[in-house]
Amino acid sequence: MYDQVADLPVTVESCAFERRERATSSGFDRVTTVIHLSGAGETGSGEDVTYTAEAHDALQDSDALPGEDSPLAGEYTVDSFSAALEAADLWPEPPDEERFRHYRRWGFESAALDLALKQADTDLGTALGRQYDPVNFVVSTRLSNANDDMPPTADRLAMLCERYGDLSFKLDPTPSWSDALVDELADYDVRVLDLKGLYEGTDVDVEADPEFYRRVVDGLPDALVEDPDLTDATRPVFDGQEARVTWDVPITGVESIEALPFEPSWLNMKPSRCGTVESVLAAIDYCEEHGIDLYGGGQFELGVGRDHIQALASLCYPDGPNDVAPGGYNDPDPDADLPTSPLTPPDAPTGIGTGFS
Repeated sequence: MYDQVADLPVTVESCAFERRERATSSGFDRVTTVIHLSGAGETGSGEDVTYTAEAHDALQDSDALPGEDSPLAGEYTVDSFSAALEAADLWPEPPDEERFRHYRRWGFESAALDLALKQADTDLGTALGRQYDPVNFVVSTRLSNANDDMPPTADRLAMLCERYGDLSFKLDPTPSWSDALVDELADYDVRVLDLKGLYEGTDVDVEADPEFYRRVVDGLPDALVEDPDLTDATRPVFDGQEARVTWDVPITGVESIEALPFEPSWLNMKPSRCGTVESVLAAIDYCEEHGIDLYGGGQFELGVGRDHIQALASLCYPDGPNDVAPGGYNDPDPDADLPTSPLTPPDAPTGIGTGFS
């Protein structure tokens, strides 16, 4: 697919940043930066989903990249702009984690692709010869906030289903989940269990424990199981259930897929983890060629980045348990009129594609 967009011309005349901030149901305030690249009467946008607010403050306060005298200004193709980003200094201060470099890179790369498509008076679906289809989504939520002292309950799921009807969910199990809670969750449509076993040194780390893993894997047998930490103790939990195991954190492109401990049946596609347009589209190509099913993943995008993950899901994996729900579902108290699954694609998409409802 990359060959179909790599040679699109793109004129960059200026760069601007827009700060986004919002409280989430997971107990933290999310900050992102929307990156706007303008040229030839059009503006393309992308979103940097780096997780530390200080990194966004440093970018937004820096005068090294924005403005009409931006070092990114020039005449490019999508491919040559990516090469220019390889040499550019996008970090006024070094990132707290190396993976954040991919997150910011995707923000600039997606903005350039969005701009190139608009300057060509086309959209990503047309460029790739694909159709925007309705997008199935799951609601990703924790059963209790990080600051809660009470045991987790299914109360939030009950509230969401009462407001919006039948919903599907992606949940983050923790060792505090009791047998009784798992039994209660079996009454809901839980499509993905994110064990978060591959994070290190973050607020969401969950220690691998075979008893905990078996409790949720056996108790919710229809759910995919994302990012288990496969140790000598936990690996037997998944004997015969490898087709349910899916990966998120390690997936940064084709090489990372080939390096997995066994060939997957499912993967979580988060474009920000891959960093470049080329890496994203090559990974999707690879999965289609090898019969690996995909579902889209989100990183609490607050702006156009959410439209972009919805657009990729619409074009490439619309029927998966896509973690691309409208942002309102992340609010501590969601509005009553949020769209329900599936999302309807825009009638007249432009750029990568926005306006899913």
